[in-house]
This record gives sequence, structure tokens and C-alpha cells, in this order.
Amino acid sequence: MDQPSGHEQNADQIAYWNGPSGQRWADRHAAQESLLGPIADVLIDRARPKPGERVLDVGCGSGATTFAFAQGVAPDGFALGLDVSEPMLSQARAFAPKGLPLDFVLADATVHPFEPASFDLLASRFGVMFFADPIASFTNLRRALKPSGRLAFACWREPKENPWMMAPLMAVYKHVPKMPPVGPEEPGPFAFASEERVMRILKGAGFADVAMEPHNLAMDVAIGGGLDAAVEGSLQIGPASRALQGHPPETYAAAKASIREMFAPLLKGQSVALEGAIWIVTAKAT
Repeated sequence: MDQPSGHEQNADQIAYWNGPSGQRWADRHAAQESLLGPIADVLIDRARPKPGERVLDVGCGSGATTFAFAQGVAPDGFALGLDVSEPMLSQARAFAPKGLPLDFVLADATVHPFEPASFDLLASRFGVMFFADPIASFTNLRRALKPSGRLAFACWREPKENPWMMAPLMAVYKHVPKMPPVGPEEPGPFAFASEERVMRILKGAGFADVAMEPHNLAMDVAIGGGLDAAVEGSLQIGPASRALQGHPPETYAAAKASIREMFAPLLKGQSVALEGAIWIVTAKAT
């Protein structure tokens, strides 16, 4: 399997997203898009892609956001989806609607040699929190923007504000030791939870007029599939899944029962909704 050459400090992330974990995300792309689709809608509304513009979609995964941006800038614009995960980009290429002005590149945004001043909009849905050196990464990305260019991305707020991810993990922790804590400056899903840190990174990378808009959402972890789907989804990807890796089947079964017990009172119809919380971050190139 192809893997992009990248910044040496991003090697662990590149290996992760091209290994079994990246393949699990790719295999669940339809379910994940159902879950995260409303966030893409908010992001695209704030990003405001216009016909004729060129969009760089960082961490595009299986391509749903790139498809949407391409639709927004068609017919004369262009959307480039960039990711380090070959499993997900393979799906993006396979599922791309015919006739849209788009392409995909397997690359590390920290070091990829973008054509300078070639994009109007830099966007991302949860694809920019995994850089080992985020100031260097965003500096490289800013160079790809035109002087009039703009930035819009979505990132998660604090773990405690995202029980849709953390509640299953707490149920699993009844049965397994806690994972080593991730430092607030380390790559990970919550690496951009701090407003102060995001402001520091983007201003350090040369962006101006940085704004962060909080959004709260109801995340249906069952994706309309009922209690069993909610439990299975939590066990396939995400922090609960990572915490159970390497543990024996009996531990897995006990943790699964605890997740089910935790979700059961939340079941309404075929949905299991828990709170989620994001930032929509916008800025301008300088």
C-alpha cells in the first residue's frame, strides 16, 4: 500500500491512517458520513465556496466534503482533497461523482509542495488536529492560499463537551486500565479544543482575523439503526475501540455490555443521541 512521504514527526499518524485503523475508518465511511454530515453542512455554510473558486480540502478522508466543495465551485472552479490515508483516498476516488471539478492527492500537508498562492479557500472537517508541528503545517498551507484567501475548518471542543465520544470510553474504563493521557499540545482529536492554542497557532502561521464559533449538536451514534448499531459503532472506531485493543474476548464482551447498558436509557425510536461540541474556525491569509 502506498504511503505518503511526510514530515518525520508525522510518521506515527501516517502509519496509523494507513494501517488497520485507517482501514476501519474507510470501511465505515458511509456510517461516519451519516453521523458527521450535519457538521459538513455547517462548515460549508461558513466557508461559503463560490463558483469559480479553488478549494483545498485538508484531511478529506473518503471525500464527501471534497465532493460538496466541488459542487459549490463548479463548473469553473476546482476542489483538491488531500489526505495521508490511502485506504480512504481509494474510496474517495471510487465514489467521486462524475463530472465534478476535483482531484485527490496522497500527501502530508506539512511538507507538500503546493503551488504558491493557488487556492481561494482552505477548508477541513476534522483533518487538521493531527499535525506534530501545527505552526509549520499551517504556514505551508497558508502559502498555498492567494493573498485574498480564507480559511474555514471544524474541530472538536473539550472532551467533557463531547459525551458522544467519551461516554462509551467511560463505560469501557470499568473493565480496562485507562489509556495514557494525551497532552494538550499533542496530536489527536481534541488537540484544537483550546481557543487560546488555536489562536496562537494560526496567528503564528501568518493568519489574521481568526474567529472561533462554537456549535453544539445532537450526535445520533446509532445513525438511525437502533441500540445494536450504537454499540457496534462505538466498538469499531473511536476512543472506546482504542482502549479495548489487545484485551481478551471476555473483557470485550463485558465492556460491550456496559456500553449497551449506558446507551439503553437514551434510545428513542431507532436513535441514540448524545451531545457533541465543535468549533468552526475562520481566518484570512495575509
